[in-house]
Amino acid sequence: MGRLRHHANELRERHCHDDPFVAVVLSGGYQEAGDEGRWNVRPGDVLIHHAFESHLDRFDHRGAEVLVLPVPHALSQSRTMRGRVADPDLLVRLAERDLGEAQASLAGQFASCTAAPLDWPDALAADLRAMRDIPLGQWAEQAGVRQETLSRGFRLAYGCTPKAYRANARARAAVSALRGTDTPFAAVAQQLGYADQAHMTRAVTMLTGLTPGGWRRRSNGFNTGAGAAP
Repeated sequence: MGRLRHHANELRERHCHDDPFVAVVLSGGYQEAGDEGRWNVRPGDVLIHHAFESHLDRFDHRGAEVLVLPVPHALSQSRTMRGRVADPDLLVRLAERDLGEAQASLAGQFASCTAAPLDWPDALAADLRAMRDIPLGQWAEQAGVRQETLSRGFRLAYGCTPKAYRANARARAAVSALRGTDTPFAAVAQQLGYADQAHMTRAVTMLTGLTPGGWRRRSNGFNTGAGAAP
């Protein structure tokens, strides 16, 4: 947490954050492309990141300065990933003395905003996040994209293949279902399109370091011990 400075034209390849956080852009600008979409951000923009979310960052010729804060409770369940604040400098001053005050101010200032897809990779990413059951070849044909360039173009935009992006979205959805319901593991796996429960277990464990059973116990208030993500 705190203020981070990034160099001009810096590229941070796709990476995963175990813990949730909020990024408030203070100066400069960059493009972020990740599990929740792709945005070009500028001073005053806010991006909410949930646990085990992956993204890449492309900083422009100015570089950027970013304030990183814990996610305020009021925004912890938000499905809106991007917003704006009117006074980012106030958040900096508050964060220097009290993170709780900074979080409260952020929640009060936050105004959600949306952005149209930048290009076809963003439309594909939205379909992959929704786990729509459509073959990539068919998607390419319907979108007027050459099939042989689909994977390459998507990887250039998002830092991973469409197949990997969809797998990550499915694993994150599984974690959410495991934490928020008492649905049997086999039923969760079937609902999310996994071949079987073992397939889901491997995917969830690979992403988070914790098994589905571990997540279910954690959501019920028990300490799972070894294997928990930081």
